[in-house]
Amino acid sequence: MRWRIDLRYDGAAFHGWARQEGLRTVQGELEEAVRVVLRLPEPVVVTCAGRTDTGVHARGQVTHVDVEGAVDPLRLLRGLNGVLPADVAVTAVTAAPEGFDARFSALARRYVYRLCDDPAGWDPLTRGHVLRVGRPMDVDRMNAAATGLLGEHDFAAFCKKREGASTVRALLEFSWRRTAVGQLEGTVIADAFCHSMVRALVGSMIPVGDGRRDVEWPAAVLAGKVRDSAVSVLPAHGLTLEEVRYPADGELAARALQARQVRGEVHQRG
Repeated sequence: MRWRIDLRYDGAAFHGWARQEGLRTVQGELEEAVRVVLRLPEPVVVTCAGRTDTGVHARGQVTHVDVEGAVDPLRLLRGLNGVLPADVAVTAVTAAPEGFDARFSALARRYVYRLCDDPAGWDPLTRGHVLRVGRPMDVDRMNAAATGLLGEHDFAAFCKKREGASTVRALLEFSWRRTAVGQLEGTVIADAFCHSMVRALVGSMIPVGDGRRDVEWPAAVLAGKVRDSAVSVLPAHGLTLEEVRYPADGELAARALQARQVRGEVHQRG
């Protein structure tokens, strides 16, 4: 039977989501925890919706795991939180609807990047989740620039390209807002992301926000379809996967089939 496991984690001490020999990863910790709680002879494979990079956090990660035999979801939830380290928390365990695939059934992933541009708003207690920038940001200019990137495009200029993998994505939302003095949030929603795409998109906003680049510059970089050295890939700690969106239960299988056909084995990463 397939089970959906929702979780949160602080990515600071992880080498990303994906299991890597000899390195601490979220997937490795969760798979071992499932093995221990269910007393399995071998770890099972846990599939996630968004394979976050090293240092990236998650508040709304979604995974699935296939397990033989009966499972009490409440027992599994409590058991996982009893053996997982303090920087990971399972928030829900539910029986997955027919056709559900945590990765390929997803319609969109929502990430938020957090910035501080004023010493008056800097909070040392959140320094592991917010990037401090040295110049004041103009949110109106950043929103104007972000609008020019919306829609389906080849985002090769903002991705670390993998051999044989498509870099065409549909950017559904890219917007900025102030949440408090010196505090900014950039929301980025797309059907999927390439490796480092979110942090590169946000990186292109910084020189626009502080006036060093024209509002039209990010769109011009996008049109070039090649990596631009002037676009900084921002540090991972400011980025959090906040939400994964899925269609209605009856459409899950069709969505997964469509995504597999279009994306193949493409990475869904921030």
